[in-house]
Amino acid sequence: QLVLVESGGGSAQPGGSLKLSCQVSRYTHDTYSWAWFRQPPGKGREAVAGIYRGNGAVVYADSVKDRFTIDQDDAKNTLFLQMNRLKPEDTGMYYCAAVASGLSRYRDYDRLPGPKEYNYWGQGTQVTVSS
Repeated sequence: QLVLVESGGGSAQPGGSLKLSCQVSRYTHDTYSWAWFRQPPGKGREAVAGIYRGNGAVVYADSVKDRFTIDQDDAKNTLFLQMNRLKPEDTGMYYCAAVASGLSRYRDYDRLPGPKEYNYWGQGTQVTVSS
Protein backbone atom coordinates (compact mmCIF):
# COMPACT_ATOMS: atom_id res chain seq x y z
CA GLN A 1 0.00 0.00 0.00
CA LEU A 2 1.16 3.50 -0.79
CA VAL A 3 -0.04 6.75 0.80
CA LEU A 4 0.54 10.05 -1.01
CA VAL A 5 0.18 13.47 0.62
CA GLU A 6 0.41 16.67 -1.43
CA SER A 7 1.36 20.09 -0.11
CA GLY A 8 2.53 23.45 -1.40
CA GLY A 9 -0.59 24.70 -3.11
CA GLY A 10 -1.91 28.20 -2.63
CA SER A 11 -2.51 31.45 -4.46
CA ALA A 12 -0.19 33.11 -6.91
CA GLN A 13 -0.31 35.97 -9.37
CA PRO A 14 0.12 35.38 -13.09
CA GLY A 15 3.80 35.02 -13.81
CA GLY A 16 4.51 33.76 -10.32
CA SER A 17 5.77 30.40 -9.07
CA LEU A 18 4.72 27.62 -6.74
CA LYS A 19 6.36 24.34 -5.81
CA LEU A 20 4.19 21.35 -4.99
CA SER A 21 5.42 18.38 -2.97
CA CYS A 22 4.06 14.86 -2.71
CA GLN A 23 5.27 12.93 0.31
CA VAL A 24 5.24 9.17 -0.24
CA SER A 25 4.77 6.78 2.66
CA ARG A 26 7.69 4.49 1.83
CA TYR A 27 10.77 4.05 -0.34
CA THR A 28 9.81 3.02 -3.88
CA HIS A 29 13.02 3.25 -5.90
CA ASP A 30 12.25 2.71 -9.57
CA THR A 31 9.23 0.49 -8.93
CA TYR A 32 6.52 3.02 -9.72
CA SER A 33 5.62 5.48 -12.44
CA TRP A 34 4.54 8.88 -11.15
CA ALA A 35 2.48 11.78 -12.39
CA TRP A 36 0.96 15.10 -11.47
CA PHE A 37 -2.62 15.68 -12.54
CA ARG A 38 -4.75 18.77 -12.28
CA GLN A 39 -8.48 19.25 -12.30
CA PRO A 40 -9.76 22.71 -13.24
CA PRO A 41 -13.12 23.77 -11.80
CA GLY A 42 -15.93 21.92 -13.55
CA LYS A 43 -13.60 19.85 -15.72
CA GLY A 44 -12.01 16.42 -15.74
CA ARG A 45 -8.63 15.41 -14.39
CA GLU A 46 -5.70 15.77 -16.81
CA ALA A 47 -2.06 14.78 -16.53
CA VAL A 48 0.42 17.66 -16.69
CA ALA A 49 3.69 15.78 -16.04
CA GLY A 50 4.88 12.22 -15.60
CA ILE A 51 7.99 10.21 -14.73
CA TYR A 52 8.10 6.62 -15.94
CA ARG A 53 9.60 3.61 -14.24
CA GLY A 54 12.50 1.95 -16.01
CA ASN A 55 14.26 4.71 -17.88
CA GLY A 56 13.08 7.68 -15.83
CA ALA A 57 11.60 9.31 -18.93
CA VAL A 58 9.82 12.58 -18.24
CA VAL A 59 6.86 13.82 -20.27
CA TYR A 60 4.95 17.10 -20.03
CA ALA A 61 1.63 18.25 -21.37
CA ASP A 62 2.02 20.87 -24.09
CA SER A 63 0.20 23.41 -21.91
CA VAL A 64 2.91 23.33 -19.23
CA LYS A 65 6.05 22.46 -21.22
CA ASP A 66 8.99 24.78 -20.44
CA ARG A 67 7.14 26.15 -17.40
CA PHE A 68 6.69 23.14 -15.10
CA THR A 69 9.33 20.68 -13.90
CA ILE A 70 8.64 17.30 -12.32
CA ASP A 71 11.33 15.81 -10.13
CA GLN A 72 11.74 13.30 -7.34
CA ASP A 73 14.02 12.86 -4.35
CA ASP A 74 14.24 9.14 -3.63
CA ALA A 75 16.12 9.72 -0.36
CA LYS A 76 13.22 11.82 0.94
CA ASN A 77 10.45 9.76 -0.70
CA THR A 78 9.14 12.95 -2.28
CA LEU A 79 7.84 13.94 -5.70
CA PHE A 80 7.90 17.60 -6.71
CA LEU A 81 6.28 19.86 -9.28
CA GLN A 82 7.97 23.22 -9.78
CA MET A 83 5.55 25.58 -11.51
CA ASN A 84 6.91 28.78 -13.04
CA ARG A 85 5.33 31.53 -15.14
CA LEU A 86 1.93 30.57 -13.83
CA LYS A 87 -1.19 31.43 -15.81
CA PRO A 88 -4.82 31.75 -14.71
CA GLU A 89 -5.60 28.58 -16.68
CA ASP A 90 -3.25 26.67 -14.35
CA THR A 91 -5.86 27.06 -11.61
CA GLY A 92 -7.21 23.79 -10.26
CA MET A 93 -6.78 20.98 -7.79
CA TYR A 94 -3.43 19.25 -8.24
CA TYR A 95 -2.96 15.57 -7.46
CA CYS A 96 0.05 13.29 -7.43
CA ALA A 97 -0.50 9.73 -8.61
CA ALA A 98 1.43 6.47 -8.79
CA VAL A 99 1.20 3.03 -10.35
CA ALA A 100 3.51 0.00 -10.13
CA SER A 101 3.95 -0.15 -13.90
CA GLY A 102 6.30 1.20 -16.53
CA LEU A 103 3.32 2.28 -18.68
CA SER A 104 5.45 1.49 -21.72
CA ARG A 105 2.64 2.12 -24.20
CA TYR A 106 2.72 5.75 -23.08
CA ARG A 107 6.39 6.06 -22.08
CA ASP A 108 7.69 4.82 -25.42
CA TYR A 109 5.63 7.41 -27.33
CA ASP A 110 6.18 10.42 -25.05
CA ARG A 111 2.54 10.45 -24.07
CA LEU A 112 0.75 11.02 -20.78
CA PRO A 113 -1.86 8.53 -19.56
CA GLY A 114 -5.31 9.30 -18.30
CA PRO A 115 -6.23 9.02 -14.63
CA LYS A 116 -7.50 5.45 -14.95
CA GLU A 117 -3.94 4.17 -15.39
CA TYR A 118 -2.99 5.15 -11.84
CA ASN A 119 -4.22 3.44 -8.71
CA TYR A 120 -2.62 5.51 -5.93
CA TRP A 121 -3.71 9.10 -5.41
CA GLY A 122 -3.17 11.87 -2.94
CA GLN A 123 -5.96 14.05 -1.58
CA GLY A 124 -4.99 17.02 -3.75
CA THR A 125 -3.76 20.55 -3.15
CA GLN A 126 -5.48 23.66 -4.56
CA VAL A 127 -3.64 26.08 -6.84
CA THR A 128 -5.26 29.41 -7.70
CA VAL A 129 -3.68 31.84 -10.14
CA SER A 130 -5.30 35.24 -10.37
CA SER A 131 -4.46 38.92 -10.24
